[in-house]
Amino acid sequence: MSEQQLPPTIDPIAAQRWHARTAQASPWLHEEVARRMQERLQWMASPPANWCDWDPLNGGIEGHALVQQQFAQAACRINETSSPAGLQRAQQLFAKPWWNPGRWSGPAQQFGKPEDASVQMLWANMALHTAANPQALIAQWHKALATGGYVMFSCLGPDTVREIHRLYADLGWPVPGHSMTDMHDWGDMLVHAGFAEPVMDMERITLTFATPERLLRELRELGRNLHPQRFGALRGRGFRRRLEEALRERLADPAQDGPLALTFEIIYGHAFKPEPRVKLEASSAVSLDDMRTMLRKGRQ
Repeated sequence: MSEQQLPPTIDPIAAQRWHARTAQASPWLHEEVARRMQERLQWMASPPANWCDWDPLNGGIEGHALVQQQFAQAACRINETSSPAGLQRAQQLFAKPWWNPGRWSGPAQQFGKPEDASVQMLWANMALHTAANPQALIAQWHKALATGGYVMFSCLGPDTVREIHRLYADLGWPVPGHSMTDMHDWGDMLVHAGFAEPVMDMERITLTFATPERLLRELRELGRNLHPQRFGALRGRGFRRRLEEALRERLADPAQDGPLALTFEIIYGHAFKPEPRVKLEASSAVSLDDMRTMLRKGRQ
């Protein structure tokens, strides 16, 4: 994916509308992915002195608590970017009440956008796959991280709900969702943004559902169809019945004693922010923060 290329199958207006909703609870799958990603923190050499949770309402309310428990001595910043109502909801959930002793004696907890180069670990669960401009989002993470800090993130991959994509194609219906990005492309974008040593990992999770109604209800909690060529009008009850019948017929998994089975590809990634380097040209521009970092490095 080139520097100026945006995901061609994501409608940016629809993506912004979905992002701006105020989630009252995080989807179950997001919480499960957050738990699995939290287990990967044991690979990190040393705990951060401070960290930032990027959009925890969608990423995982329980997942946030797991990371906070693991880094109990680290200051935490919560950056909920969905909407003002979302930020207020995050403050209600995560702010320590005035009577809690931890508010005065424990590590600091703040809300809002982190200052440049101020965060040692940035946690972003299940955000990238619905971003209309993922490169800009990765650049924000890089900007927020201090030199030597690292990002931990997860997102959905290309094999997600592949069974429904095949079903829609076979029935001649418009696409049911936008295309997901491959993990190798995410690694390339991390390097392009200035990160070093990206490590990408992937696993497939099969979820089963007792009924088509339950399947569709849980998919609605996970996202929306952001494809620019999605069906542009409201569907009727007849289409809903046809869809449920097709799901019941096509997704029943004999190996699972009959429930409807769906595949979800989960991509995990982490990368470090290295010491700044100046590309030597006839005229080179260096940010003030990078210059300070290089000068400190030289003195050491």
